Amino acid sequence: MTYQEINERYEVLIARENSVSDSFYNGIYDRWTYPVLTREHVPPFWMYDPNPGTNPFMMQRLGVNAAFNSGALLLNGKFTLVARMEGADRKSFFAVAQSDSGVQGFRFWDEPVVLPDTDPDETNMYDMRLTQHEDGWIYGVFCSESKDRSVNDLSAAKAAAGIVRTKDLKTWERLPNLVTLRSPQQRNVLLHPEFVDGQYAFYTRPMDDFIDTGSGGGIGFGLCKDITHPVIDEERMTSIRRYHTITEAKNGAGAVPIKTDRGWIHIAHGVRNTAAGLRYVIYAFATALDDPARVIAEPGGFLIAPMRGERVGDVSNVVFTNGAIAAPDGRVYIYYASSDTRLHVATTTIDRLTDYVFNTPADPLRSADCVRQRVDFIRKNLAWLKQHR
Repeated sequence: MTYQEINERYEVLIARENSVSDSFYNGIYDRWTYPVLTREHVPPFWMYDPNPGTNPFMMQRLGVNAAFNSGALLLNGKFTLVARMEGADRKSFFAVAQSDSGVQGFRFWDEPVVLPDTDPDETNMYDMRLTQHEDGWIYGVFCSESKDRSVNDLSAAKAAAGIVRTKDLKTWERLPNLVTLRSPQQRNVLLHPEFVDGQYAFYTRPMDDFIDTGSGGGIGFGLCKDITHPVIDEERMTSIRRYHTITEAKNGAGAVPIKTDRGWIHIAHGVRNTAAGLRYVIYAFATALDDPARVIAEPGGFLIAPMRGERVGDVSNVVFTNGAIAAPDGRVYIYYASSDTRLHVATTTIDRLTDYVFNTPADPLRSADCVRQRVDFIRKNLAWLKQHR
């Protein structure tokens, strides 16, 4: 195959029309037929040397394995993603992709994001959450991973919350990593878009080590006075982990909270353990406008779970989000990855999402109570149907 043929296939993919899936309906959101980003969306010149003299067999020189977990925002009227890319070498990096519609036609900028390299021990970086803050900056908070040299284990790692800021996603300033006194490690950290009591507010995920939350009880919330020296002295818990629920093993912040007239709507992820391994789903909850750490609504169960082909990939049975866009017209675009391999979109509206969060029953936490809840619901529905025949 020639480079021209490779590029023609790429352009056909970018131009492909997407459509709402006709095999799924729940009234809450629409799933779309095709992923919005995959490794095939990567420009060929990222992987192939187009010069036949130096690449006579037109083979990939620098392969890309996946395009997934993505921060999201509207930038100059375009739907803009900062996606986690993974090379064939397993190293992650960030890249910007933009679309006019938000559901198709995402095209990567010519070059990946180049962040200031300030820590020689930082080996990997991924899962950037983008916050357009009221102070005028766009902040990116991501997982900064380094080798844990305190133990004799080649796979042992340490996670910290790296922080960068920018005005245009091209020039980035690196700030110190977030310091929290509650736990030795942090992942899935998110910056709230507004000041709280005149301070920067972070949603955190306290962890005892790189994988396990240990004593971490759920999604934390903390304030810091100076983001150029980000230290959180105290973390309050918001959405907590509970036994035999979708957040039993761990949970973490996802997209930047969406402000509504009833509260801040959060789209987060929850994890439980199964015989087949960890299962990641996406769930929603709301916190108070006057206290973004206080949960005021938490629907039972998941909002999005992996379905069909979404369940297969590098890390199977996973959906994960760290980006959503609430557009000026009231539509909400939830960008979620499946199985650490590809990125999808689900669309809804502020009205539907608010109705879901505030009117869906909470989890009663016990099978006996859950079945009573469902029986009451069925009886109410049957009575209404009988009355309106």
